[in-house]
Amino acid sequence: MDEVKIEQDPDGEIAPLDQQEDEEDVLGSNGLTRFDAAISSTDWTTETVISQLRKGNIFLDPDFQRRDAWTVQRKSQYIESLILGIPTPQIILAERKEKRGSYLVIDGKQRLLSLRQFSASANDKEFSPFKLRGLQMRDDLNDQSYDDISNNLFKAVAPDFDNATIRTVVIKSWPSEEFLYEVFLRINSGSVQLSPQELRQALHPGPFTKSLNEFVISSKTIHEMLGLKQPDFRMRDNELALRFVAFKLFLENYNGNLKLILDETTKILNSGWKNCSNLVDDLFKEMEFSIKSTKDIFGRDAFKKWNGYHFENRINRAVFDVMAYYFSDRQTAERAIVRKDDVVAAYKDISKDWRFSSSVSGTTKSVEAVHYRFSLWSNALNKVLDLNLSSPI
Repeated sequence: MDEVKIEQDPDGEIAPLDQQEDEEDVLGSNGLTRFDAAISSTDWTTETVISQLRKGNIFLDPDFQRRDAWTVQRKSQYIESLILGIPTPQIILAERKEKRGSYLVIDGKQRLLSLRQFSASANDKEFSPFKLRGLQMRDDLNDQSYDDISNNLFKAVAPDFDNATIRTVVIKSWPSEEFLYEVFLRINSGSVQLSPQELRQALHPGPFTKSLNEFVISSKTIHEMLGLKQPDFRMRDNELALRFVAFKLFLENYNGNLKLILDETTKILNSGWKNCSNLVDDLFKEMEFSIKSTKDIFGRDAFKKWNGYHFENRINRAVFDVMAYYFSDRQTAERAIVRKDDVVAAYKDISKDWRFSSSVSGTTKSVEAVHYRFSLWSNALNKVLDLNLSSPI
């Protein structure tokens, strides 16, 4: 299993992404063999892009600033490139089906955030402005804000910035969400592996989506578990929390397509929020409780795979599934903490089973793999803790 380091925190412990939804999930969800959409490519001026951002026509959640991966210097260099007329990467947008002229961001969110923040006024209630920093080619612009270059002796620079062009690809009349996921995954197939969770949250805004995001942003427990200094800029922490909720509520209906269960959970909880908000709040508390309990039992090795010789360095999502599911129950967790040495020994013992090992490191998302790891771990806990746990799938 390849290990993946994330860009914002190389020392973080966030789990390998081979255990998240992927292209196979997207294509396997409806069996489509051809995608048709109207795709146009044009040059928008920086002024136009900023105007669309300010009007909310290009959706950019202010909360995304909490997940900002770019330093002020990197943002400044992007602004400098526009001023100098240096070509910059394209942005890709998808027009919302329910509202013409309103767009989701498929690629280029950090660049758009840089533009929105740089152009923000001092009294902007949603986005925090910044001054240019660390420029070398136009070092005379260091410590200047957008207002500065628009109003003082640097005002000759403003037209260079406002009239700079950004290649913009707009996808219209897309046939299905699967098409957008496929575009997203193929664009982001480089060295930094990304999570489709940010696209899911844009496609399915609502009270549950907002509550999930707020919970994860504020959860020090999740950040510490994943080795993050701040919320993950690709929302993989959100995906892990959504995965916990989905497995707690709907695992018995799981068909092997991780994307589908995460999508459907989001839709169901958004639409039924009035009736399920208290339940979701309880699940969020259960998730934090399960993380703390598993740490009490396994210490620094919580949620990690045992390979027969030692615990591996990084958190394993499939191991997280079973640990978090069962240790979210208070009775189970309390008994396990009392007998933690026996619980750790039981986990090491089942890790010798090649099918269990494969279910947490090979084919982790199939129905068979999920069923096997839940069944084996619940049986192991029953023997050690004298309980009557069962597999939810």
